[in-house]
Amino acid sequence: MRTTFSEQAAKHSAKLRYAFMVLSPRSLPYARLALTSLFLNSIEKLHLSLITDSVEDKKILTEEIHRIEGTDLHQIQIYDFADLNNREDELFRGLDRLRDFRRGHPCWRKITDPLLLSSDGQEMILLDPDLYFPNPFRFETTPEAGLLLMWQKPSCLFPPEVVQIAIDAKISLAHHVDIGVAHWRFPVDLEWLDWLIGQLGSPHLPRSMHVEAIVWAALAMRMGGGHLDPRHWLCWHRSQYKRVLRKAGVSGTFILSREKLSTVKCFHAGGEAKWWLPEAQKLGLLNGSREATQSFKFSPFIELTPAEFKIMQRNRNWLRKLGYYTLFQPG
Repeated sequence: MRTTFSEQAAKHSAKLRYAFMVLSPRSLPYARLALTSLFLNSIEKLHLSLITDSVEDKKILTEEIHRIEGTDLHQIQIYDFADLNNREDELFRGLDRLRDFRRGHPCWRKITDPLLLSSDGQEMILLDPDLYFPNPFRFETTPEAGLLLMWQKPSCLFPPEVVQIAIDAKISLAHHVDIGVAHWRFPVDLEWLDWLIGQLGSPHLPRSMHVEAIVWAALAMRMGGGHLDPRHWLCWHRSQYKRVLRKAGVSGTFILSREKLSTVKCFHAGGEAKWWLPEAQKLGLLNGSREATQSFKFSPFIELTPAEFKIMQRNRNWLRKLGYYTLFQPG
């Protein structure tokens, strides 16, 4: 991959961008490539906090991260769960639902732990480990107030029983949210966030990573903001057409080749697509050749209505009865 542009730009970038990523060593087979693209193609110097689970995980990441090209261009710190306990005791004092939430699915810590590492006014750019940046790029400006999220179709709000709880409680949820990237700032209304998590069912929430999306969707409608331009911040969509191609034996790299990924700012390779990245990169499908430094307009969040959710669930149940999801489940 190219290094000249990023090396020069990083030296001239005076402003640090504060980014956070929850990363398990088990994700390294695809995260190495994603991180390399981030480090080499960000023209701004990053202060990246990697958040992991155990002391052993932290040790592995500490050894592995310096083997990834481009780490010397940025500031990188690694934290395990226990490293942030004292700060949790201070910041989340009296917020028992929020503290329970932090001890749920590891993905939920994308919401809680950056709060523990931030100070007033600081931006928090949340990144998943399956994001690929094919071009020299600049992050969008983090708004002074509000939230920026990626856009995806149809919806990743799951499980349905938790979504229904939110709807019944008159909690507004944004539609089409993707949680691969999020921009917001500290401080956050922690008392409201604690209340929200309690309303959704904490401490008895199902330990599903998708619950995180429901919380983001509620935050979006509470805080305002909008979606990053999906033409430039592209989220993988496993459409019916792509499901049929995979079932017919078509390779993942061929499917990615139809996406024109080399022209976007960021590609969120969700689901099975993350495992296709290394081969796609070898074939040059991800190698961009133009700067992606322009800031793009965002579109306001749109609320998921009870009627829309009812139709979505009816269609999903119908497809499930027909055996659609069993037939086209990822290999």
